[in-house]
Amino acid sequence: MAIDSASPVPKYAQLRDLLLDWMVDTGLSVDDPIPSERELGQRYGLSRMTVRQTIDLLVSEGKLYRVPGKGTFLARPKIEMALALASFTEDMRARGYQPGAQDLVRRVMPASGSTARTMGLEPETPVHHIERLRTADGEPMAVERSNIPVDLAPGLDQHALAGRSLYAVLEQEYGIILDSGEQTIEAGICDPADAKLLGLANGSPVLSMRRRSFANGRCVELATSRYRADRYTLHSRLDPLRPGGS
Repeated sequence: MAIDSASPVPKYAQLRDLLLDWMVDTGLSVDDPIPSERELGQRYGLSRMTVRQTIDLLVSEGKLYRVPGKGTFLARPKIEMALALASFTEDMRARGYQPGAQDLVRRVMPASGSTARTMGLEPETPVHHIERLRTADGEPMAVERSNIPVDLAPGLDQHALAGRSLYAVLEQEYGIILDSGEQTIEAGICDPADAKLLGLANGSPVLSMRRRSFANGRCVELATSRYRADRYTLHSRLDPLRPGGS
């Protein structure tokens, strides 16, 4: 396989596809090195600038990562974010990862005006405010911030959440079974505090998620989370929109 100089596809884009095929065909494993920029340039007859442009692209896509002074290596595959009402713990276990959680903040506080309006609560209604760093196989993945009305889960702040699903605690301890939800996901920029927690450079891209979860028509949780964009991808099944359909 070679670069086609007559193709309208830019050479760096052709090299990207060739490298992706090569990584699959050679059975390259996570953390295995790829050839140097000089070697790739000689192999495909490309300038080092073009090769570097391709590598930069693959690094930005989360398919490769660099270690200064050592080289470029195959990155772990991205995790598909579940577009469903499922806890982080359940989702990671289903994918074969060991979920983890580090408590950052846990306190009872009056709901802010925005939180109260979004959850359909009276102003300053007491809520459990929970902030956690979520990990998969020990690697930081997301910072989650949840608000849950105190009257629905009195004493929730006394329950340990390490290694447990918050949703499982709500079901097992309070009989709350979430039956619907809505969420919005958009691109965002990581602030310095969350970047430090997630092991990212300041200003790194993140997926910002805002979710409301319901049980019997009442909003049980308002959650805002920031997920590492270099470790997550979105996947959804698309069905055709039929005239007159819902």
